[in-house]
Amino acid sequence: MSAGSNSVAAADRDFSSCKALIIDGHPTSRSILAAQLRDLGVGTVVQCNRIADARKQLEAREYDLVLCEQHFQDGKDSGQSLLDDLRRAQLLPFSTVFVMVTGEASYTAVAEAAESALDSYLLKPFAAASLADRLLQARKRKRVLRDIFMAIESGDYDQAARLCLVRFQAKAPYWLYAARIGAELLLRLGQHDAAQKLYQAVIDAQALPWARLGIARSQLESGRLQQARRTLEVLISADPSHADAYDVMGRVHVEQGSLNEALETYRMATQLTPSSIERLQRQGMLAFYCGEQAEARRALERAASIGITSKMFDLQSMVLLAFARFRDKDGKGLQRCADNVRHVLEKNTQSSRLRRFAAVIETLCLMHGRQLARVLEEMRSLAREIRHPGFDIEAALNMVTLLSELAAAELRLDEADVWIESIALRFCISKSLSELLAKACGIYPPYSELVRVSHAKITSLAESSMNHSLNGEPRAAVQSLLAHGARTLNTKLIDMARMVLQRHAEKIPDAAELQSQADGIFDKLASSTMPNPGSAAGRQSGGLVLRSAGAVAPSASSPAQATMAAAQAQAAGATNTAAAPQATGAPGEASSSQSPAQGQGDDNLANEAALAGAPEATPAA
Repeated sequence: MSAGSNSVAAADRDFSSCKALIIDGHPTSRSILAAQLRDLGVGTVVQCNRIADARKQLEAREYDLVLCEQHFQDGKDSGQSLLDDLRRAQLLPFSTVFVMVTGEASYTAVAEAAESALDSYLLKPFAAASLADRLLQARKRKRVLRDIFMAIESGDYDQAARLCLVRFQAKAPYWLYAARIGAELLLRLGQHDAAQKLYQAVIDAQALPWARLGIARSQLESGRLQQARRTLEVLISADPSHADAYDVMGRVHVEQGSLNEALETYRMATQLTPSSIERLQRQGMLAFYCGEQAEARRALERAASIGITSKMFDLQSMVLLAFARFRDKDGKGLQRCADNVRHVLEKNTQSSRLRRFAAVIETLCLMHGRQLARVLEEMRSLAREIRHPGFDIEAALNMVTLLSELAAAELRLDEADVWIESIALRFCISKSLSELLAKACGIYPPYSELVRVSHAKITSLAESSMNHSLNGEPRAAVQSLLAHGARTLNTKLIDMARMVLQRHAEKIPDAAELQSQADGIFDKLASSTMPNPGSAAGRQSGGLVLRSAGAVAPSASSPAQATMAAAQAQAAGATNTAAAPQATGAPGEASSSQSPAQGQGDDNLANEAALAGAPEATPAA
């Protein structure tokens, strides 16, 4: 061994500068672990006895070593759900070694840990030498794969993928782990077929559930929904406890427009991981739109109870919770929702997203107080944004839900039908998204029908325009699609025009000019039909976090936004925005996931209240 290798190995054994976090509900276990770490020379050891406290610690600062108990006495929290949520929110950098500690030696538990790409897994009781060996092995792996991690952190995703493929093909040390990273990179780069081939190669070498799930993700991202569904059905049949598989299956259901099936699938994922903030929010959101109000309120309140101070909590969930409380005539609960959003808005005054949230909940409060004149004033103020480029699908869903609440309360505005139709014509870009909008109006069926009629109008406009192309007049097809697209602000129509231009450019004299016009409109509107900044960042279900150096950890994916994004994937000719690397959080508005309160809990979610003077949360990206 060279002197350089010896020095690196020595560095692996030097824990003096390391900061360690122990998460264990048993005082004796914590004391033993702390003593073992100090005997290894670990410089700083912090202890937590609850998952909630650990989450705050890990959100506030980075640790070199994390030793976490798998099972906690309350039966609801688990180390697995903590790890899953942290990686989804990109709160664990590559340098952190995460070790799960447990007394459970079942194959299922070990397999679940392996699926999460844990750095190590320790069964109690264990000797100090075993702990030292596991920590050294984990640090060695991070050192051996350092060139891959460095390429990712520098933003050179192509080079990182190449390095992974070289290691996989050579069966060099940690080749399976490198293959998983490489496949994840290929997916993020939009190279779905290449990713699927790599996942299949892993299966051929060693059948692993994460590789089968990777194949399903590749099929889903490339639009092969039926194939993805079949792959997932086989995977879930073989391993009914694979929570990530249910997440991906839920996306397939959403993209197929089967929202009730998606809800049932997300219920299964939540049952498997009852303390997952993201899954609770996703279940609550879909339950809300599917008309399961009691279930929606339970899931959203539990998500808020667990995660109100977490970066993983998205305030769109607070908006839906406000709707649920309004329907239950819970004035105090509704006011707590308003206070939470207002508190975050005070820290992020430039966020139009948060301003819309606050306006929606404020309108619900005014409706509850029967202040009808102010309700009408607020609604007209919100409606002025409907044709604004920044008015996105999330705002559209909240708006149509609010208008439906008004109509159901027999407070109909003369302009309401026009507003609903304008929103529907703009955002009915796929069957699944149209169905989501229709379900958002569920409390007032005439509006649901208006949405479905608007979807039919868009389909009719697209067909009539495309008939020009079929009749040998592609320029007329482009002009018709652009005219209808500019009038309705529907990106599906604009993107269809772009496809016709690409296919028949040689037959259209002014193709370049028309292409520029189409691109200008599409680029201006496309962001409104995609999730807000940060929503696509973090670990995708079944994937790994690919975090760049210096990137501030983004907010957790908004479950509502994630579902909306899935619903848009069916839009005809839609540009594959997933093709861009998503290793870092997207810059943009302040995230709504900033914690509004430190709060104390009680049976009525009082940990949302008492905001005055509450500690300010660590800002998200």
